[in-house]
Amino acid sequence: MSTTLSETIEMTITTTEQPKVGPELARSWLLVNGAQPARFDAAASSAADVVVLDVEDSVAPADKIAARQHVIKWLSSRNENHELNHGWVRINGFGTAWWEEDLRALREAPGLEGVMLAMTESPEHVTRTAELLRGTRIVALVETARGVQNLQDIATARSTYRLAFGIGDYRRDTGFGESPMVLAYTRSQFTIASRAANLPGPIDGPAVGALGAKLAEATGVTSEFGMTGKLCLMPEQTATVNEGLSPSLNELSWATDFLQEFEADGGQIRNGSDLPRLARARKVLGLATSFGMSIPEGYDVHFEAPTDTYHC
Repeated sequence: MSTTLSETIEMTITTTEQPKVGPELARSWLLVNGAQPARFDAAASSAADVVVLDVEDSVAPADKIAARQHVIKWLSSRNENHELNHGWVRINGFGTAWWEEDLRALREAPGLEGVMLAMTESPEHVTRTAELLRGTRIVALVETARGVQNLQDIATARSTYRLAFGIGDYRRDTGFGESPMVLAYTRSQFTIASRAANLPGPIDGPAVGALGAKLAEATGVTSEFGMTGKLCLMPEQTATVNEGLSPSLNELSWATDFLQEFEADGGQIRNGSDLPRLARARKVLGLATSFGMSIPEGYDVHFEAPTDTYHC
């Protein structure tokens, strides 16, 4: 059954409970050291859209087997609400000594929702992973110059679910600095490759140690480049990242005003800017509903349309 624009607006404004955000729209991806199982429950209780238990970079080689066992045990157990624990796992890269062992062990974990494949450099890395872990979603974490050169092929691999940018290893590989200007080309390539392959928006790398205004600024850069998710290294980062990668109150107010005005004017295209504005407004309200957002009571401020909604 289809809904009218008025019903869509009303549904968005009155949503109060916080729904679970699926991995397609997930904003905050919280990495948790697999060798420290005491942190798993706290991570699952945080504001993170997705918890990623890490058995790759954060785990020393001597601890990888134990970390893998901790992860599988947690994904096979139940929480205090008697519900099965669910999460993602960042696995070791293709060609490492642990890659195949990770996959074979994780096939037995009932709470596994997906894997983040470290050091992805070619579509073969994704397809070979999918062969051993059938039916599991794969985020391709691209962290090297070679991987970035192959981004389009990686994005179009049949089993790629989303792309993610591993900034730390990429900077070590290339010698690049960390400023948004230096990484602008690379971030753009992730977004372009994702859009061309009809994937969800890419996941940006973490802002190491950042909180408060510094984290909000870094998340603003992520959003500016069309990336819709961000890796987090601390539970304290997740709420800020979620806020920064959600529609703003200004956008939500504008979208609501525009759709109400558009419907009141007959719901027909009036000029060349209506189609892009209509698409943007519907996207904003759709995301707001998915994220459980609402306009505060009494909030009645009109904002001009975003600059990317006009069409000649």
